[in-house]
Amino acid sequence: MRQRVNQYLASRFAKPIAFALGLLPFAWLFAAAMLDRLGANPAEALERSSGDWALRMLCVVLAITPLRTVAKLPSLARFRRMAGLFMYFYAVLHLLAYSWFDMGFDLADIAKDIVKRPFILVGFTAIVLLTPLALTSFNRAIKALGGKRWQMLHRLVYAVAVLAVVHFFWMRAGKNNFAEVAIYAAILGSLLGWRVAQALKKRAAKPSPLLRSQL
Repeated sequence: MRQRVNQYLASRFAKPIAFALGLLPFAWLFAAAMLDRLGANPAEALERSSGDWALRMLCVVLAITPLRTVAKLPSLARFRRMAGLFMYFYAVLHLLAYSWFDMGFDLADIAKDIVKRPFILVGFTAIVLLTPLALTSFNRAIKALGGKRWQMLHRLVYAVAVLAVVHFFWMRAGKNNFAEVAIYAAILGSLLGWRVAQALKKRAAKPSPLLRSQL
């Protein structure tokens, strides 16, 4: 069964299907906006929905490595870059919706609002940190940076995960609605915790420098 799933994931049709699935939320939002089906407050619906999908894509990005390792599905790694770019796409869409509908693309007012409201500052910082990750997600960038430096840079996604949860928490604090925040925090916390556990396991498995010198 595992081998068959891995073959499906490795097939040439898997990526186009994954791309179509990643684009579905945008297509739904676009169609809903054109058909005036976003409710009484379309601007807020676009902002919230794009932010929600950015957060969901972040969960997908961070889930790929644990799932690939635990389920022994190496072909899942093929989809990490695509998932990361979709995460950035929805995060930028979220920022554009806020900049357009809330601030009318007034850069001075946007800058003042970012400084004045901490939850917007946190969200904006997360998008700033995501930008170099999106720009260096291609093979040429990996070769130019070198494997180790590229991996170190892309560990910024862990900071982004923390900032995203804090942004979501502060946004929901005004309405005292933390149910969804707790779900995302639990998912992202578990995924980050898995990575910490793996790092500690690898460190424990390495012999000490003194022991290596004696071997």
